[in-house]
Amino acid sequence: MSANSTLLPGATLGMLGAGQLGRMFALAAARMGYHVHVFSPRVDSPTGQVAHRETVADYNDTAALEAFAKSVDVVTLEFENIPISAIEIVEQFVPVRPSLSVLHVTQNRLREKQFLTDVGIACAPFSEVNSLAELQIAIQAIGLPAVLKTAHSGYDGKGQTAIHAAGDATTVWKAMGHQPAVLEGWIDYQQELSVLVAGSTTGEIATCGPIANDHANHILDVSRFPVSELAAIANEAEEIGRTIAEELNLIGLCCVELFLTRDDKLIVNEIAPRPHNSGHLTIESCATSQFEQQVRAICGLPLGSMASRTPAAMVNLLGELWQNGEPPWLELLAVPHGYLHVYGKTEAQSGRKMGHFTVLGESADAAAQIAIAARAKLSTKKAAT
Repeated sequence: MSANSTLLPGATLGMLGAGQLGRMFALAAARMGYHVHVFSPRVDSPTGQVAHRETVADYNDTAALEAFAKSVDVVTLEFENIPISAIEIVEQFVPVRPSLSVLHVTQNRLREKQFLTDVGIACAPFSEVNSLAELQIAIQAIGLPAVLKTAHSGYDGKGQTAIHAAGDATTVWKAMGHQPAVLEGWIDYQQELSVLVAGSTTGEIATCGPIANDHANHILDVSRFPVSELAAIANEAEEIGRTIAEELNLIGLCCVELFLTRDDKLIVNEIAPRPHNSGHLTIESCATSQFEQQVRAICGLPLGSMASRTPAAMVNLLGELWQNGEPPWLELLAVPHGYLHVYGKTEAQSGRKMGHFTVLGESADAAAQIAIAARAKLSTKKAAT
């Protein structure tokens, strides 16, 4: 398959990784007439439950990876921390989108910050940290408070710790396991935002956002789109996303996470080279969902409009709701213009994303109020039974 060739419905799309993002991608692809073959080590995975074909094998199983690659027309990623060695094997036989060059930047926080700086996009002040001595020097240079983050991996607040006093450096460095890290300056922000960006094989780029995000315990809790108060910075936020996609030569979908500071400046926090939790509301609220856009981008199809058709809000459904058994779903299903998504995960754990609930409304804020109230009833009903 050449770089600019088009894959039409009937083709087989490969997915490395098998969580909920892959599940929603597979559902979107199936609706469009594509087949999806998923590869992961997980048995009874969220994606495997809905894919046309599933290979369950380790990412270091060369024979299984080669057989998988030969069975598909293109491969995309369910999450960014797929081992590079596995992708190198697959790309010998079939295009992988996004590419290894994109992952090289986004899998490592230090390289990501350096990339943003090189292309002139604002991010938090940062310093590389490989030892306690370097951490102490970085604290002097950047100031406190600050956040120490592992250079590799980390999500939903994992792999990062705030530092408020210089005397905490030794304790924090030990708690981080002496891993290569990045110290970032503290950003005083009024709102966390995200912008979805798709880049096609043809060079076309499409954006969606900014989406307003609120977190609880470092995990996304509520997303709203569109938000009228963000209209003044919407064009700038989307242009940041477009610049990142162009500079990365992105083919596929990515999410740019940003902070809107107290003085209305936009600061990029992270780049996720895949669909994003905050973009789930696009399934019902936008002309083209983030998952359909991912299909379009990797297949070389014209990108769809991600304009909002109806204001919407999404709330996450975490494992806590399953503490006393299956939640009483009628509370959500009775909500007009509400849409329940359950991911099919076999084990509910505290803080684990088990599903989400989207509500359409007259405004994103009104939809959020309804969604939050409906979710609260799940816990109330269970406590009463």
